[in-house]
This record gives sequence, structure tokens and C-alpha cells, in this order.
Amino acid sequence: MLVVRELSISATNAEAAMRGLTDKAKYARLQKDVSAVKNDIAALTEQITDALNAFAGQASTQARRGYRQARDNMDSTLDDMSERGSAMMGAAQDAASTIEETLEDVITQRPLATVGLALGLGFLIGMTWRR
Repeated sequence: MLVVRELSISATNAEAAMRGLTDKAKYARLQKDVSAVKNDIAALTEQITDALNAFAGQASTQARRGYRQARDNMDSTLDDMSERGSAMMGAAQDAASTIEETLEDVITQRPLATVGLALGLGFLIGMTWRR
């Protein structure tokens, strides 16, 4: 019986030793797997950071380009408006000059009609203000 008991104790010790070896091997494999996952996460983080930095750089470049285009468009619009304003001012001055010359001609050719017209307009304006 002693021999059987020793054999059963030896078998139990062997099983415990085997279990310990397999547990250590599993633990080592798990550590390697966790380490690999950590490395993968670090690599992905680096790739995402690089992608975000590239995206930010592109967005900044596009924003600068858009700002330049808007500024150029604004300058062009202001130049165009300035030219149109100058042209309109010149046309208004020409029209005023033409009206002035026409009035001078009418006054010199028909002085009595001009005085009568001025008196009539003055009377109408006075009547309008009176009411």
C-alpha cells in the first residue's frame, strides 16, 4: 500500500509540475500576445497621428488658398467698383455741364420767357408750402 500511495503522490506531483509548466507557457504566450497588441496599438496610434497631422496640414493649406482667393476677389471687386464709380461721376459731370450750357443758351435766347417761368415756378412752390 505504501508503494501505491507513493505512486499516487508522485503522479499528483507530476501533474502539478506539468500544470505549472503549461500555466507558465500559457502565461508567457499571453504576455507575448499582450505585448504584440500593445505594439499594434502604438503603431496604430502613430499612424492615426500622422494621418491627422497630414489632414491638418492639407486643411491649413486649403484655408490659406481660400483666403488668398477671397482677398484677390475682393481687390478685383473694389477695383471694378472704383472704375464704375469714376465712370458714373464723369457721366454725371458731363450731364451737368450739358444742362448748364443748355440753360445758358435758353436764358440768353429768351430772357422774358425764362423770367416768366421762374415766377410761375416760385408761385407754385409757394402755394404748395402754404397748404
